[in-house]
Amino acid sequence: MFGIHDLTLFVISGLLLNVMPGPDSLLIMARSATQGWRAGCAAALGIGAGTMVHIGAAALGLSAVLATSATAFTVVKWVGAAYIVWCGIGMLRARLKRDAAVGDATAPEAPPALPYRKIFAQGFLTNVLNPKVALFFLAFVPQFIDAGAANKPLAFLLLGCIFNFNGMLWCNGLAIFTAFASARLKVKPLVALWLNRVTGGLFIALGARLALAEQH
Repeated sequence: MFGIHDLTLFVISGLLLNVMPGPDSLLIMARSATQGWRAGCAAALGIGAGTMVHIGAAALGLSAVLATSATAFTVVKWVGAAYIVWCGIGMLRARLKRDAAVGDATAPEAPPALPYRKIFAQGFLTNVLNPKVALFFLAFVPQFIDAGAANKPLAFLLLGCIFNFNGMLWCNGLAIFTAFASARLKVKPLVALWLNRVTGGLFIALGARLALAEQH
């Protein structure tokens, strides 16, 4: 149907690829652990929106520019790396608040919560500014489309939507699980602060890795 073959293999492969750790998963877990499942789901939805941009661009052939133009790839790569590093620095600079309401100036509170729209934007930009995601869709999805398919862009979009739907199931499940685990473990403000900082350090490392990535 639609020139698609081996759909079951595509779904299983997509689920396994979504489970692999990366900046998306780290962002979701950090937001869920420090601000609850709604914040984690906001990050997940932003990531899903960014993925849809890549899927649409690949279906229209725009992502092929990144695969063939060294200049375009380098520009997007450096912008994406700079944004990921900037997010990491922001997490490293997080500070505890002091709770004056209980009459104790030394009682710590968790780091200030980010608005959901800003968390959504973080997820979106972290994903959409990563050229490796665009190249992944160009390399992975066409393997499941017949060479003689009547409408290859439609088949690509359909497979991309299936991939993203499965990814959203995983990402939102990860957000809810992380928030539940944090609540059960009763993560204290100081622990949440250091979780933020560790995630920030990992973001900086991932940004540096992206900056050093080669075009393939």
